[in-house]
Amino acid sequence: MEQEMKSKTEKPSLIGMFWSPGEQFDRIRQNPKIWVPLILVSVLYAIGMYLMTLSMDASYLGLDGMSEEEAAMVMAFSKITVAITGILTPVFVVLISSAIYMIFTKIAGSDVTFKQLFSMNTHIMIIGAAGLLLNMILRAAIGGNPEIFITSLAGLMNSDKPGVLGSIEVFSIWQSILTAIGLHRVAGLSKGWAWGIAIVFFLIGIGFAILGAMFSNTMGV
Repeated sequence: MEQEMKSKTEKPSLIGMFWSPGEQFDRIRQNPKIWVPLILVSVLYAIGMYLMTLSMDASYLGLDGMSEEEAAMVMAFSKITVAITGILTPVFVVLISSAIYMIFTKIAGSDVTFKQLFSMNTHIMIIGAAGLLLNMILRAAIGGNPEIFITSLAGLMNSDKPGVLGSIEVFSIWQSILTAIGLHRVAGLSKGWAWGIAIVFFLIGIGFAILGAMFSNTMGV
């Protein structure tokens, strides 16, 4: 009873997601918070994407045939687009994933609310933000393709393109594990349902990576 009352009054912590995610999920179920965590995560993603632009050059964007002025214009436009993408990415990812999870949790008979799922997914994205920042700092330091995370199998095997290996990445797997724990603690799903949904979504991500690699090979990119 005392622990339940404590969870109702204490706010979930983004930093706490790294070492006590279960406790944070209990707080999210009792006291879901959205705006401040979402703003902080969006800022971190924007910084990470800005760092990505530092690793982008004319050869990376395939602008070798352009004049110096044309390449500079395209580079500037691309960097602004990437930075804006970084700000908007957390909002769209959290919104879409929460809507999809809402459907599955209702099928499973859960009484979880959309606000609870939105707060859960926002807090889980701090792991992805940390991964993006770490990888872009390393890329800015040592160079290489910024699309390939060093913490992925593609980075470990020194691949030229991210492809399927790029989707098998430490922070992505970490997020999938937290999603399973979150669906169990926040939505009250059974462990079978929670892990099943998290694994299916991880496999769907790999499926999209396979399709992307096949499309790139077909187009000769």
